[in-house]
Amino acid sequence: MRGVLLGGESAPAQATPANRARVEVRWAALMGVPHPAAVAWTDAVRAPAEPTAPNTALAHAETAYRAALRAAAELAVHRTAADLLAAESARTRQRVRALRRHWIPRLRDELNALELALEESEHEEAVRRRWAATRSGG
Repeated sequence: MRGVLLGGESAPAQATPANRARVEVRWAALMGVPHPAAVAWTDAVRAPAEPTAPNTALAHAETAYRAALRAAAELAVHRTAADLLAAESARTRQRVRALRRHWIPRLRDELNALELALEESEHEEAVRRRWAATRSGG
C-alpha cells in the first residue's frame, strides 16, 4: 500500500522483474511412498536494463514477498509430504487390522483343519499297514 501511495498505481508494475522466480520440487521415496522432499528456489533476477523499484517501500516489499514465497513453497512441500506419509500410515494400519482380524484367524483355522486331516490320513495309513502286515504274515 505504501509503495502505491508513494509511487503511484503504476509503481508495482514497474518494480516487478520480467524474469519470474522459479520453484522446483524434488521428490523422494520413504517407505515406498513418493513424496516431495525439497524445494530448489531460483529468485527472480532483474535485468540491468529493467527499472528498479521507484521507492524503498516497494524494495522492502519485494524482499518480504520473496521470503514469504520461499517459506510458502517449503511449507507446501513439508505439509504435502506429511499428508502423503500420514495417508500411507493409515492405509497400512487398516491392512494390518484386516490381517489380524480376518486373514490370520481364517488361515489358522485352515491350517488346523489341514493338520487334522493329515493326522487322520497318517493314522489311517498306519492302520492299513498293520492290517496288511497281519494279513500277509498270518
